[in-house]
Parts: sequence; C-alpha cells; structure tokens
Amino acid sequence: MFFERAEGGERALAVHLYAHTHSESDPIADSNEDLDEFLLLIASAGAQMIETVSAKRRQINPRTFVGKGKLEEIKQRVIENKIDVVLFNNTLSPAQERNLEKELSCRVVDRTGLILDIFAQRARTSEGKLQVELAQLKHLSTRLVRGWTHLERQKGGIGLRGPGESQLETDRRLIRVRIKSIEDRLEKVSRQRQQGRRARQRSSVPTVALVGYTNAGKSTLFNVLTQADVFAQDLLFATLDPTFRRLSLPKVGEVVFVDTVGFIRHLPHDLVEAFSATLEETREADLLLHIVDASSAESFENIQSVNTVLKQIAAEQIPVLLVYNKIDRIQDGQVRVDRDENGRAIRIWISAQQQLGLNELKDVIVEYLSQDMLRATICIKPAWGKLRAWCFQQQAVMAERIDEKGNSLLEINLPLHDFQQALKSNHLSMQEVIFE
Repeated sequence: MFFERAEGGERALAVHLYAHTHSESDPIADSNEDLDEFLLLIASAGAQMIETVSAKRRQINPRTFVGKGKLEEIKQRVIENKIDVVLFNNTLSPAQERNLEKELSCRVVDRTGLILDIFAQRARTSEGKLQVELAQLKHLSTRLVRGWTHLERQKGGIGLRGPGESQLETDRRLIRVRIKSIEDRLEKVSRQRQQGRRARQRSSVPTVALVGYTNAGKSTLFNVLTQADVFAQDLLFATLDPTFRRLSLPKVGEVVFVDTVGFIRHLPHDLVEAFSATLEETREADLLLHIVDASSAESFENIQSVNTVLKQIAAEQIPVLLVYNKIDRIQDGQVRVDRDENGRAIRIWISAQQQLGLNELKDVIVEYLSQDMLRATICIKPAWGKLRAWCFQQQAVMAERIDEKGNSLLEINLPLHDFQQALKSNHLSMQEVIFE
C-alpha cells in the first residue's frame, strides 16, 4: 500500500473482544460479533488462521483497544507463532491501529479492513473495482499517518504541492482527488443504470432482486432459476457485481432477476456508500427475495441485519418474500409455503442446491407480480388512436389484430395502475375497452 511492510505469508492471529452484556450503554456492545462468522471472514480472505485470542471487557482502552495484560498476551503469541497479521473482530480507530502495530511489530487490521480486503479480491468488473477502491481510499485516508510519519516534513514541488506542503498533506490531497474522480465515474454508471431501469419500466418488465445475508445461497438460487453461471462458493461475499438475467414466467411474461452483493452485520458505512450504484437495483425492484440460510443458528439476527441495510438504502417499503434456503441441511426440512391470515405468501422453504421447491417459488413470485399487472385483450376504436399509440410506446403490446369493424384488438401486459391512468387521461373507462 502506501507504507512499507515486511514481506511474508499471511499467518493470522484473530482477536475477538466481546462485551459482558448487550445493553445499549455498554461501550463495546456494537462489537459483539459472532466469532464463527469472523473466522469465516478470515478464511474467505485467504489467511492462514493460526490462533484465536478472546476476551471479555466492559470498557476499552482508548490507546490500544485491549488492556495491558491482554496486549502482552497477544504480543507473546505473535512472537511464538511468527504471526504476520493480527485481525481484530472490532472497529479500531486510526490511532489504535497505529499504536497496536507499534507494540506488536506486525500488521494490524480491523473488521472493516478485513471486509475491504475480501471485496478487493472478489471484484471482477471495472465498476466493482472502482467501488472497492473508493471504499478503501475513504478508509485509508484517515490512516495515512501510520505509514507516513517519517515524511511529515516541509517539501516543495512543481505541479504537486503548494509552498511548504508536507508529503503527508500531499498524499491526502491526491487521495481526495482520486476519490472525486471515482465518484464522478460511478455517478456516470448510476445514470446508465437509471436509463436501463427506465427502459425496463417502459417495456413493463418487472424486476426481482435477490438480497440476503452473505453466504445464504443467493447466487446458487440465481443460477438454478435463470440458468446463469454466476460464481457461487461457500465463502463470504462470493458475489460483488450485480448480474441480470431474464426469465419468462406464466401470467407475467418477462421478468428481470438481479443477483446482488450479500449483507453482513455492521456492514461498513463506506461500503454501503461506495456500492450505492449497485444497491440502487435493490431499491428500484418490484419484489425482493430475501434469501435466508435456514440451517444457520443466527438466521433471525441475520434477517435483522439485512433489514437494517435495506432501511439504510431506503428499500424497506418494497414487497419482500422470505425464502428459507438450504432445507436439505435441517432436520425434517420440507418444501412449504407459509401464508398470513389473508392468504398472502410470506415465506417459502426451499433448497436451491438440491433444486427443491423451485416451481413453488416461481408460483409465489407470479402471485406477487401478477397482482398489479393487467394482462388482457383490449378493443381500441379507430377514434382512440392516442390510447393505441400509448400502448405501443409502453412496449406493452404482445399481439395485435383488426376485427371486421376496423377496431384494433391488442393483447397487452402492463401495470394496472399505469393503464388506469392512461384511460383517465383519454376520458375512457375499463368497461369500454376490455374485449370479452
């Protein structure tokens, strides 16, 4: 990166600091992450896990995060096991990272830094790489002092720095320039996505977005539903870049399915911000399939974490269908659809890997999407040319024929609300145009 580090393998030591209680007044209650999930994060990053140090604390040390005794224990383990990097399952301040690296004489990375590293490995498209770089730069900009303290001297330069600007100030300025450049490019990507969404809306093609906790099986389900070949593996954040595929469903027609990045507890704010262009696809969807790992003991907490992120991106108002995946891993797991008192499906139990319950899932999706869709044959008299032109403009006409009276019989498929508005503007009623 921007400062020298010793060459070597990725022999890692994990530090898991958790609170005595879960009360809101506890200073580190928000850092009480699940250790198993943290170890899976480390494995996903490709590090060689050597040892784990856990500790209960009611208060944190503002200088080194852990207490003096625990710091000595960690230091001893680092020396004995020839550790290259110490990974904290907590969020550290820049000063704490700097002090810990000085005390331990090795790299120190917090939970946010670890997630960013995984994202950097997984990004495949140019957009994904830009989003990861943006998040990394925002995270790094407050941490430059760790590696540049020896360069905080006055130094002039042609075209790069003002009079008396220090090397550290220069690098901070260059990072700000790069951040602005990336944000401009991602804004352009966002505009292109908006154009694509507008085209789908004009053609009345509904969008179904797959969301859920990371490693819940979104990409596996996406692949079996749409016959796609998205990378799917038992790793956290296997998917970063959104993938679009079309699937034809009865009564609805063409539907666009979107596979999205997985969420996680306390997803770093910089990542949510950096991936805003990608997450827009979630916010603009007609239906969210919230994929849940039915075999996970933390499934309820994971659902809450996903709902928190959906609220962050203003997508909490979109209809959601809970899809409990991996029923082949639970005892007596059976395909079933749970409904509320009104008969509306609220959750479905499936196994994407074993391809169990896929037809039932498609039927429920059709239920959701067809509720507000109008698929019918309408009769347009020659005097109603404006309405006929509007139907074609919306790309909602699937077939047309002319009857013996010269009327246009259009087979249409479009949102009911849009058609009702068009009828109102043409001073017509549904009874006048529906062809029996």
